[in-house]
Parts: sequence; C-alpha cells; structure tokens
Amino acid sequence: MSLSTNVCFKSMIKFSVRTLFLTTAGLWYGCNTPTTAQKTPVSPIKPLTGAPTTPPAASKSNVKPYEEVITKKAKTSKGLFIVHKLDDRFYFELPDSLLGREMLASTRFVRTPTGAGYGGEQINRQILRFEKGGVEKVFMRAVAYINVSADSTAPIYKAVRNSNVDPIAAAFDVKAYRKDSTGKVNLATVIDVTEFFAGDNAVLSMSGFMKSVYKLTGIQNDRSFIEGIKTFPINTEIKSTKTYGVSPPMPNFGPPSPMPSVTLPGGVIAGAITMEVNTSLMLLPKVPMRKRLYDRRVGYFSNGYTVYDEKLQQTEDQEFAVRWRLEPKNAADAASQKAGELIEPAKPIVYYIDPATPVKWRPFLKQGVEDWQKAFEQAGWKNAIQAKDFPEKDSTMSLEDARFSAIRYFASDIENAYGPNLHDPRSGEILESHIGWYHNIMKLLHSWYQTQVGAVDARSHKNQFDDALMGELMRFVAAHEVGHTLGLRHNHGSSFATPVEKLRDKNFCAQNGHTSSIMDYARFNYVAQPEDSVTDLMPRIGDYDKWAIEWGYKPIFGTTTPQEDHQILNQWILEKVEPNPRLHFITEAHPYDPRTQSEDLGNNAMQASTYGIKNLQRILPQLSEWTKEKGQDYENLREAHLNVVGQFRRYMGHVTKYVGGIYDTPKTTDQKGAVYQVTPADLQRDAVAFLQKQLFETPKWLIDPKILTVLRPDQGVDMVRGMQETTLTSLFNEDRMQRLIESSSLNVNNYSLDHFFTEMKNGIWSELRTRQPIDNYRRNLQKVYVERLLSILNPSGAPQFGGGFSFSGTISPNPVDPKKTDIVSMIRGHLTELKSEISGAAGSSDKMTRYHLQDLIFRLTKALEPK
Repeated sequence: MSLSTNVCFKSMIKFSVRTLFLTTAGLWYGCNTPTTAQKTPVSPIKPLTGAPTTPPAASKSNVKPYEEVITKKAKTSKGLFIVHKLDDRFYFELPDSLLGREMLASTRFVRTPTGAGYGGEQINRQILRFEKGGVEKVFMRAVAYINVSADSTAPIYKAVRNSNVDPIAAAFDVKAYRKDSTGKVNLATVIDVTEFFAGDNAVLSMSGFMKSVYKLTGIQNDRSFIEGIKTFPINTEIKSTKTYGVSPPMPNFGPPSPMPSVTLPGGVIAGAITMEVNTSLMLLPKVPMRKRLYDRRVGYFSNGYTVYDEKLQQTEDQEFAVRWRLEPKNAADAASQKAGELIEPAKPIVYYIDPATPVKWRPFLKQGVEDWQKAFEQAGWKNAIQAKDFPEKDSTMSLEDARFSAIRYFASDIENAYGPNLHDPRSGEILESHIGWYHNIMKLLHSWYQTQVGAVDARSHKNQFDDALMGELMRFVAAHEVGHTLGLRHNHGSSFATPVEKLRDKNFCAQNGHTSSIMDYARFNYVAQPEDSVTDLMPRIGDYDKWAIEWGYKPIFGTTTPQEDHQILNQWILEKVEPNPRLHFITEAHPYDPRTQSEDLGNNAMQASTYGIKNLQRILPQLSEWTKEKGQDYENLREAHLNVVGQFRRYMGHVTKYVGGIYDTPKTTDQKGAVYQVTPADLQRDAVAFLQKQLFETPKWLIDPKILTVLRPDQGVDMVRGMQETTLTSLFNEDRMQRLIESSSLNVNNYSLDHFFTEMKNGIWSELRTRQPIDNYRRNLQKVYVERLLSILNPSGAPQFGGGFSFSGTISPNPVDPKKTDIVSMIRGHLTELKSEISGAAGSSDKMTRYHLQDLIFRLTKALEPK
C-alpha cells in the first residue's frame, strides 16, 4: 500500500519514482533499476578535500581567534558536530576528521499548514559533504552516486572525476579555527550556519515542483528562523520555522492549467504560510556495508551506479539490494550462527509507534512489525525486528531524529499508507524508515473487506467494524509496509502460486494463507464460498517473504567479496526457488504477464473471478440492509454499491490481460527453459469466453432496481456500457493485437488474431445468427465495437501508437503502427464481413433493432467505401 520512496540515485536521472503528493490511486508502489551482471568491486570517487593547488591571493583575513567568536556566553553541545549558540546565531565546529566524509541529509515536516502535507513526511533527502574550499571557505557539496571509478590509482579515475564534479550547494566563511595546545595545528573549523538553515536552499527544502503546486513565492526572512539544534554522536538535528509568501489565487478563467496547484487556506488568509521542518544530518559509515548484488529473481529495491574500470572493455552498471545491516555482537555469536544457532544482532531493527496513534490501534501495529520475526529466524536471527512505544518523556529522543525509525500516524482523509526508507547509496544499507500511516486507511480497509469477503464473514455486515476486526486489518497493512522498509518490493506474482481450488480449502488456507507473500496485492480471499467455511481470509507473512528475508539477511560465511556472495546466492536460488513456485518473484506489474496482477488471486483468473462474481451476487442484494442508519441518507449505500461495481471491473481487467499475454520468468544462463512464453491458447480462449458470458452478455444482476432507484436517476444502462467499452477498448489495443500476430507466427497452435476476431464477433453479434431482437444494452455494445475498430481503421488527429512500455528487466517493444501491420487488413476484412452479415439481418421486425442495424450499415459503408 505504498507509493514507496526508495529512490535509486542513478535512476533519478532517468525518471521520477515518486512525487511527494500521495494519492489513493497507486497504493503500495516501489522502484527498481535495470539489472546487469556485476563483476568488479568499486571505489567511489574520492572527494577533493584540500585547498586548491593555486589559491587566489587573499586579502586581509576575516578569520578571528577562536575565543573572540565562541565566547564564554556560547551554549555548547557536543555530538557529530560541536554546536554553539550565541544569541540568535548558530555555529558548527567541523573537526578535520569529518571534512570529506559523506552525510545523509533528510528533511521532514514537523508541523504543516492545512493542506500542505503532514508532520513526519519527508520532503527532501540528499548526500552532502563538507570540504575545504578556497581561501577561508568551507564548501558543502551535493553528492550523487552516478558514475564511479573502480580503481582510484588508475588513469581513468581522473577522467571519471573530471566528468562528474559534485555541485557546490553552499559556501561558508571560516569564522575561526580551534587549535591544539601548541596553537599551531588546526583541529576544527568554525562556520556560521544560521542563514543556511533558516533560509531556503535546494538541498534541504521542498522541491521547486512542490513550491509551484502550493504557489509559494520567496521565503520571508523576517519570519523564518532556527528553532533549535541538537547534536548526537552520529547525527545533528536542526529544527526550523520557515515562512513563504503565497501567490494569490487566480480567477478561474480559460482552459485548465496542466500544472497541478493547491490553494492553501493560510495563504488566502495571510498571503503567506508557515511550516516547521526538521533536517537530520547523519554521518554515513566510514566503512560501507558489504553489498549484496541485485538479482531480478528476488524482489528487493536496489541502488546502483555505472562503473568505469580499465580492466573492462565497456562500462558496467553495478546494482545492489537495499537492506539493513545486521551483524553478530561478537566472534562467539558469529560462530554460533555459523553452526546453525539463532543469535540476536548487535543492533536490531526497531520501529517506534507514534504517540499520535490512537491507543487501541498500537498493539496491532506492533504485531504487524513483529510478525516479521519468524522470517528473520529463517535467516538466522532472533529478536531482529522489534516494535516499541515511543518514550514521550525522554527529552533526548525525537521522532524527527534520523536515528529512530517509526510508524507515523497522520490525521488525514487519504486512504493510504506507505513504507519508505533512507539508505546509503554506496552500499544499499538502510539507515532508517518512517512509515506513513493515514487515519482514513480504515475506510479503505472497510471497503475492501466488505466487498471481497462479505459473503463469508458476517463481521463485515456493518458500517463500522468492531475494533478486533479493524485491528487485524491494520496489522496486515502494517506488516506489508514494514516489508517495504526492509527492502522488499511488491511480488504481484505470488498469488499465482496458489491453485484456485486451494483457495476454497479450509485446511490449506489455515496452513498457508491464500497467497505466498504479504508483499502481493492479494487483499482478501474473495474466492472462498460460504459453504467452504474458510476463516483465514487475510494475507500474512508467507513462504516467499521468509525466503526473501533469508536471501537478503542470512550471513554468508567464508567469502570476502560481493561477487563471491553472488555465486552462493545464485546456488540458493537454483536449489530452493526453481523447484518451488511459492518462492518465485514475478515483479510488480508486468505489462503483459497475466500471472502478475494487482488485486487478483489464484492461478486462473477466469475461475477465480467466476467465484468472485458469485459472491458479489450474494452481497449486492444485502447492501441496503448492511448500510442503513436511522436519520442518514444513502451515501453509505452509494459507496458500497460503487465498491461492488469496482470489484467487478477488476475481475474483467484480470481476465483481459490473458489475451495476448506473455509470461516473463526471470532466469539466468544456468537455468533451463525460456524467459518469455506465450500464454497458453486454451487460457486465452477461456478469457474471451469468460468476458462474453460475464460482461458482454448484459450483467443484469448489477442492475438492482431497489438500489438504483435511490442512488441515480438513470437505470444503469450507461453504467454497463461504460464497463463494456473499457474492456473492448483494451482488448482491441493495437499492441495487444500485434502480440497475437507475433505469437501465431511463431507457432500456428498459438492463439491468433484471426481466432480472436472470430470469437469476439460470434459472441457480441450472436443476434445476427439467431435473428433475435437486440435490446438497448447490446445495441450500445455493438455500436462501441464498431466505433472502436473504425477508430483504428480511420484514426482522427495524430496517430497514437501502442507499445513502448518500459519496465526493469524487460524488453520494451517497438511502437505499433497498425497501418504497417496486418492489424488494419484484419479489421477491414472483418468489418466488411460484418457489414454483410448485418445487412442480412437488417430486415428485423423489431423497430429499434432494424434502426440500429441500418445505422451501423451507414457507418460501415461511409468508413469502408468513402467517396
């Protein structure tokens, strides 16, 4: 359920992974970068930390004696930096040992104006480095790991450095030096950071895009200031109040702007908005964690960069998994773990529960975190992941402190949650995570659960669930989001590993759950029928999740490099994963693979959706009773009805993907079998037959007069047409039709475009053979059918070709121009035959049928035989 923010530094150059504006449309989303072979260890480009070789001539020095700058009036605190406060000025004392060290800067909202996000949300992150600049200057550079040199002693290192200069984000005047007892050696450099942290800058503030959306103008310096700075051993926390001017709202004239914008109430009232932000500067480890090289067969978020190595004849993209650093406390523990015993890590993964979380929900969120303990046990760790209440009375701790991970609770009407992490771009080491939890996700959970399992769980027959049920639902979501913060991507293919009939097996579901991964979007078991008595309806940590944690976190003994580790990890996959489909990873949402879909269940969408529709047919007549409240209008019923219709639409989408489907099974060269396989022809035929029966034959069960007469003035005719048109448009997509052409050219036994057109016509135009009257619903459907094909045959405006979908690890097909393929020929021939058949039936005794067919003859003649 996340628009996850695991931004890969290299991939940021190519595409935007996530905006900071969360919507309910894209729940639980993550990022990854393309995978290539990794062979060579790398050394990042070393920063230039000394002064320039030939510094410009200096004028009179502005550096003062230390005692004149940091007087006895200064309030001093020691940590990562020594921080001094004098009146309203703040100074950092930078020891020479930190110059050139890289730090992760993370900026979060603390308090926000109405309409501009929520306290705890991240608004910026950047790798920074302080270094000596010109004369009496300290530079802050913004670091991006995009290109690195494998050997800092090789000549190519100079070429890489010359082409990848990190920008200077800020320059600070040296105010003083702290010297050793002899007074000759500088130990630390004092700089004034007041304006930098109180003001506005690109590396620590909101992005330009966010400012434009909120219509913010320049920062108001007279109303912007540092609230305070706290420093700790590995991090320094700066809390600031910032006030921005706001452009006045413009009159709503003219066409809508393509740029989204939000009018903030505070901006309307005062012409300005004020917010509190906290910036964490966290020192990255001096010795990066050993990388675990990315493997497309296991679903981890990844980070990477391009390696330049004189030993190779081309550049190499090195990519590695994002994960926490778990290490034994000592050599004795390491030996015990090697012998097969579970040990506790030196530093467990701890999530604190936001004190803003309602008390009754806290135990369930904690359970969602600690449900992962059994997965870590499979990887050799005990008590590796923990959940704790945040100690509000401890003044040394803050939820904005980058040392602490937390589940932040937002008072928001957004129906969502998300699980990001902050990680070291050099190694993929996760440093902290703040899971975002929106209050109104409970509404979404209510809608999902009632719609999907209302036929089998009487607890869902309410407008408000009991706390025990809602708590269990929240526990499942918390576990999913924690999975993201452990480095795991969605595995939408895991549900395919469960045969449909097993979803009706009470004992199987009790033992295994209905999907092998909680990282899937397999919400609840909508296949189970009332007579099955299945009670295990929610996702939980499954076989794949345990395996994925084992792959990412189980120590590998007796190796010294990530490349050696990679060979052992590959052997694990060959031995454990290849023979067990429940451990397979099939990416988030491949554009063509019907096995990997959001919100689906089982290994056959036609069978699973048939069961799902049976349950919807049981649920729909009960909605009026389940949703009624004294003195209330029909809004609850309206939402429940929309949820049922939406679930039905999902089933149609699941089945549609089988037509022209291509299985994409990631493999390495030491595995047998094809990577890309055409979806079996019998499944594609079944998909078309399912759509004919469930959708194109009018689903009149959805048209319940008792419900529609209190919800909408029409009687659902246009609602049905809209669902049918969406599916028809998708089925007759140029890219899908070209895949049918391609697959049948490889093997005549594959499902072909000709088979597809024949079966579509036989179903949608069946009245032409039976000479039965055509009712309103079917007339609309047939008009949509003709208009869709005519739009491809004679497109209006600039051509819009299909294809071009790009996804990690897959080949992006060439755009499809239907006029240069058999698509247009097939459509023209098909419509010519159809026109002839329509003409033969146009003498129908039913007036509206006759008018309808005559109209279609006119349209087809005009398109096929233009004068």
